[in-house]
Amino acid sequence: MTEARDRSMMARAVQLAWRGRYSTHPNPRVGCVIARGDKILGEGWHERAGEAHAEIRALSQAGHAARGATAYVTLEPCSHFGRTPPCARALIDAGVSRVFAATKDPNPSVSGRGLDMLREAGIRVREGLLADEAARLNPGFMKRMNTGRPWVRLKMASSLDGRTAMASGESQWITGDEARRDVQRLRAVSDAILTGVGTVLADDPSLTVRREELGNIGDATEPSRQPLRVIADRDARTPPSATILRGGKVQVFCASSTLATAPAQDLAALGIRLKGVAWKDNGIDVAELLDSLGKLGINELLVEAGPTLAGTFISEKLVDELWLYQAPVFLGSTGRPTAHLPLETMADKIEWIVQDRRQVGDDQRLILVRR
Repeated sequence: MTEARDRSMMARAVQLAWRGRYSTHPNPRVGCVIARGDKILGEGWHERAGEAHAEIRALSQAGHAARGATAYVTLEPCSHFGRTPPCARALIDAGVSRVFAATKDPNPSVSGRGLDMLREAGIRVREGLLADEAARLNPGFMKRMNTGRPWVRLKMASSLDGRTAMASGESQWITGDEARRDVQRLRAVSDAILTGVGTVLADDPSLTVRREELGNIGDATEPSRQPLRVIADRDARTPPSATILRGGKVQVFCASSTLATAPAQDLAALGIRLKGVAWKDNGIDVAELLDSLGKLGINELLVEAGPTLAGTFISEKLVDELWLYQAPVFLGSTGRPTAHLPLETMADKIEWIVQDRRQVGDDQRLILVRR
């Protein structure tokens, strides 16, 4: 009975953490429940960077009743002073008797220190309850802390015959309204959105989150910022009038030799950040790109790009999740492919595992990971 109760309380903490899915960037999503037995005394979730953490919100609700109670937290309480005081100290000062932490914080400035602080204060600590569920809250934060790179989602929209546009380039719209709203929510959970200059020139996209198209986001905290827009543009061909350059921060990755050119300087004059990186025969060095984005604090990267850049990510095994929206239409054999992948034999095929499949309006959405 006790184990079932503890699992139920941690499940509630995970549920609370999901409310911050659109708003906590670049901080992790965290939920906390303060309880005594079956009674919840306080609960909270981290809403925005710089604001109170989940533990502080839950303790504020619980008040003096927190003394002797149990705290259920989806991520190890922080032990250092950042923009807010350490949560481990707040739990100690509140007098809680037990702390369940679903996952250890991979941040080197925390990584076990918060739990050690609690134990040294005489608080009983248990790690790992609903660890898998809690880890799914923050795949990008976990990956960046462990590898220095963001979690990569590649989004594609195609016809039944695997085409993304007509031979002329005409592509609006393959999928329906509900699928496009779903993509808006996918953008809203992302720290950055990457595309190539070819897409900028062909489609003039904004790649912004448009609140009016998000639809009902339930009890989630309202998004309050735009993801960083990132353009892979070797020769700085992005026009200063491009729509993507408006409505938020933009980062352009170009060749180092391009930085001093007039087109690059024109972009810089608009306040656009430019960085020189290596380029290969098939395009940008995506590994170096990911390293650079990790240093910028990007946890979750959404790639919305043409077939060349998409193919590079796939062939170099740098896609963590593939989101495929498939419309019930045919565009014909002359249409443009989803990815340029020069595969010649069946032995070269790239296999994926379907993790989720569902109907989104008239379209089908698949979430896949590499086998």
